[in-house]
Amino acid sequence: MLKCLAIDDEPLALRQLTNYIAKLPYLELVASCKNALDAQRIVTTEHVGLIFVDINMPDLNGVDFVRSLIGVRPMVIFTTAYSEYAVEGFRLDAVDYLLKPFSLADFSRAAAKANALYELRQQAQRMNESTMQTATPVEAQPDAQEPAQPIAAPEVEAKEEPQQEYISVKADYKLSLIRLDEILYIESEGEYVRIHLESGQKITTLYRIKNMEAELPSDRFMRVHRSYIVNLKAIRSYMRGRIYISEECHIPIGENYKENFQAYIGKTYKNL
Repeated sequence: MLKCLAIDDEPLALRQLTNYIAKLPYLELVASCKNALDAQRIVTTEHVGLIFVDINMPDLNGVDFVRSLIGVRPMVIFTTAYSEYAVEGFRLDAVDYLLKPFSLADFSRAAAKANALYELRQQAQRMNESTMQTATPVEAQPDAQEPAQPIAAPEVEAKEEPQQEYISVKADYKLSLIRLDEILYIESEGEYVRIHLESGQKITTLYRIKNMEAELPSDRFMRVHRSYIVNLKAIRSYMRGRIYISEECHIPIGENYKENFQAYIGKTYKNL
């Protein structure tokens, strides 16, 4: 169950939130609050995985409330009647943004995104715990009365970390889960990045390319230009400072990135 918190200073809106939460079997309402100050106290004492919060509230608005959360921040879905707050909400990594008045169908879609992300995180945590439990236990020390004999350290096979399979990005007021294998390359557009997929689909999201580079596994993706990150498995050929994804699609290699790229090619591929 995904434990959640509902926050809205309007009684009717708060009642609607709690009714909608009750209709979804994977959500569990921890508390409903009429202001963000009460919610702050609850978040510090209860385990909350998801927060539905109105933005325009007195004393402490929803955006400032989310900014005030310290440590591991719960997932957030903003609810508001003012569309101009959307960009600010997504800058805080909100899962979704519901514009009032919203229907149960709209609410259900937003909650499903949060639940999908929650389940992915739970699965990753279970895999990590399973890896820890299968580690070789430390052998007991020899009895104090007997002379200690040197014991060769057993060879322990290294356990591979679970490989990252997805990234989640916010675009068009929704959260999309994208398989890393489907990404061909990523292109910078100022404050945004455009993700090019195998299917031909392009997803644009508010994210700087340097932050995207930090999120992607370095053994599968490489920054080859100040404006481009490429999926290494998608490379078909390269020549004259260009990487070819297909005959029609090529990516420039920046001067500051050539040495790193050439080192990867030399290490990974054997020239015939």
